[in-house]
Amino acid sequence: MAVTLGGDGTILRASSLFATCFNVPPMLSFSMGTLGFLSEWKFTEYKRAFREVYMSGAGVGDRASILEDQKSAATDDQVDYEVAPTGWSSVRGKSMGSDRGARILMRNRLKVGLFTADGKTVQGAVTQDTTGHPGVYVMNEVLLHRGKEPHLAVVDVYVGGRFLTEAVADGMIISTPTGSTAYSLSSGGSIVHPLVPAVLLTPICARSLSFRPLVLPSSTPITLRLSEKNRGRELEVSIDGVNLGQGMTAGMEARVWNEEMRHGKNEWHGGVPCVMRRVTGGEAHDGWVGGLNGLLKFNHPFGEEP
Repeated sequence: MAVTLGGDGTILRASSLFATCFNVPPMLSFSMGTLGFLSEWKFTEYKRAFREVYMSGAGVGDRASILEDQKSAATDDQVDYEVAPTGWSSVRGKSMGSDRGARILMRNRLKVGLFTADGKTVQGAVTQDTTGHPGVYVMNEVLLHRGKEPHLAVVDVYVGGRFLTEAVADGMIISTPTGSTAYSLSSGGSIVHPLVPAVLLTPICARSLSFRPLVLPSSTPITLRLSEKNRGRELEVSIDGVNLGQGMTAGMEARVWNEEMRHGKNEWHGGVPCVMRRVTGGEAHDGWVGGLNGLLKFNHPFGEEP
């Protein structure tokens, strides 16, 4: 299990340590930073948090505890694995009994790879995971930005293998639902609940007023190709707030696709499992809705004190 003490940036940093790994250990996050929208627990609740985790049988590095979807418990005659882009699971152990467990939010990730115009992976960038497949995992967003170049970027956008548009903007953001409350939100993107299987495509300061942010099915592959019309030398590429150090020149592509998540009776694969509170009654949506109201001041009236 990974424990973070800090803000949202600390959680992203911890997730980035597993950017080339298909499996991520359960993550228990305590809010001690500036915002803490992704952090479920306050540090003063550390006793309750560790008690719920360890008494439920979720030991250090243990990803093999029994998982059950909250809709229905798996039975022996059902399929062992269920493909799910995101969702809730419950780590159940012997100490708390079969009907109690630590609640796990499975946050889905994106996978991104950089490719040359002829389809080869870009040398010098982190372009493959531990299994040898191209791409690394991203929890929040993939960002293409003009950086220090004075001219707007010109990017060809392909959705599901089909040409969508030629974007002329400061940059483009492709984000997960988890990342929808970060840079994408500041650029006018929608707020998406982390349980919604989706991917967001958000332009940054687009020249055209009709280029609006899109919310697409999570299974939709997206390709951003730097057009030959681009007047700048290259675009900067960042994943989860970290510059790759490898820019995109004309003809290069950033390919983004969704991570497949599976969970069954005995284990789960993929995603970032975040330990949440066990909910009772009205607390069911307190974390996310409370974060919108308390931290982001959602629809807060003008002239009133926060």
